[in-house]
Amino acid sequence: MPFFERVYAAVRAIPRGRVATYGQVARLVGVPRGARAVGWALRALDPRRERAVPWHRVVAAGGRISPRVGAGPVLQRRRLLSEGVRLRSGDLRRHGLLS
Repeated sequence: MPFFERVYAAVRAIPRGRVATYGQVARLVGVPRGARAVGWALRALDPRRERAVPWHRVVAAGGRISPRVGAGPVLQRRRLLSEGVRLRSGDLRRHGLLS
């Protein structure tokens, strides 16, 4: 299975109300140093597939929302809040997938 498809499958497995870091997803798909490539895969996600891949559940190390151009960070925060995820100091332990 191609790398991007493995990333999308791993992200689909993140339960509602939980998050994983880019690095955790990279390790799950067998590329331990591939956090940046996970970001590329999510950035390349076809808009028609966005609903099937909950990209908003992937955050930067420490539970931060990655800064980027556009409405993405605002949308990500809104979606996480709707799932009960509040990312403040220490919250990655509570909401993290692999904590």
